[in-house]
Amino acid sequence: MPHAITIDDVRAAAEVLRGQVLATPLVPAPGLSALTGATIAVKHENMQATGSFKERGALYKLSGLDAEERRRGVVAMSAGNHAQAVAYHARRLGIPAVIVMPVGTPLVKAENTRGHGAEVQLVGETLVEAGAHARALAAERGLVFVHPYDDPRVMAGQGTLALEMLGEAPDLDDLVVPIGGGGLVSGVAVAARAVKPGIRVVGVEAALYPSFANALRGEDAPIGGPTLAEGIAVKTVGTLTLPIVRDLVSDIVCVDEPAIERAVASFATHSRSMTEGAGAAGLAAVLSRPDLFAGRRVGLVLSGGNIDARLLAAVMVRELERENRIASFRITTADRPGLLGAIASRLGSLGANILEVSHGRLFLDVPAKSVTVDVTIETRNGTHTSDVLAALASDGLDPRPIGPTGLSETTY
Repeated sequence: MPHAITIDDVRAAAEVLRGQVLATPLVPAPGLSALTGATIAVKHENMQATGSFKERGALYKLSGLDAEERRRGVVAMSAGNHAQAVAYHARRLGIPAVIVMPVGTPLVKAENTRGHGAEVQLVGETLVEAGAHARALAAERGLVFVHPYDDPRVMAGQGTLALEMLGEAPDLDDLVVPIGGGGLVSGVAVAARAVKPGIRVVGVEAALYPSFANALRGEDAPIGGPTLAEGIAVKTVGTLTLPIVRDLVSDIVCVDEPAIERAVASFATHSRSMTEGAGAAGLAAVLSRPDLFAGRRVGLVLSGGNIDARLLAAVMVRELERENRIASFRITTADRPGLLGAIASRLGSLGANILEVSHGRLFLDVPAKSVTVDVTIETRNGTHTSDVLAALASDGLDPRPIGPTGLSETTY
């Protein structure tokens, strides 16, 4: 059975999109290469006007509408990036746009979509529910439905980034691509395998949403739950994308939430790049499965950078905690003048930075003449943290770790 698109469709899309969307840079990433053991280059789709690759497929779809369809307008359902892309280019082309987004869509994406002039409706808990409402609106108002992934023109538009990647770096061994509904990976696979038949295309899903892994492997792993990678949190694979993924994608890697968080933080610290959870999925796969990528030339698609600033800050702090560069502990000791100053001076002499201190005398499990001091410190690395806490223990201060569930019964 023929696929929904061919390399000629992708090349036709590239002609239409030339000068209309950014040909984003493919940048060598020595910091990420050292971290992973692969030779990494990153395709920075977070540099598009709306912050993601979705502009390619959205614009190519909109460019194919006739005058009457443009007059009536379009409707799309999306968790964020497709919504912004459709809204942005619809306004550029003078096309009315309605965007239906799930209620839990990150605020930054919903507000950006409104900012591009679209009518935004927040409906349903999932993309399936949002999609049902969008299709109802299409029938009711005569709008053209712009699917986020299961559409030949959308798929062909997304595939243009693979032509750019291999045009710049024809020696790449692997392209590692996030998978939601499959529009991006399908376009990439068709283009890449036509240009370089031996290249390996690896798709990456959030472990909470293993839709393609289930479909391709005949498995029935549960689907659902809160994920940092909401852009690829898709429960139902595309009917047009599935055959292409089955035939042309070499492997599917599922990455868990800690791996996605680590990848977001690694992009920020090692590559100076801001990425959303879905955008970091490719790096999460390389970090999680070094056996698949060690020693290979790997092109990562950083598919989007639309992450809420507060969420990014939380992810960065959580990663510092995982690396034991931030540690919280409680000291219980005799209450005496100058105690806080002495503890602060000792931590300073050990090279630790104090982030927070809480001083308490009222806990009933503490003797009346004693005091508790809860301290959060920042250090250079996990080894430094261990050295600091060992030094406090040797001073007789007996630091006890405070974790997510509270005070531990053990000392460091």
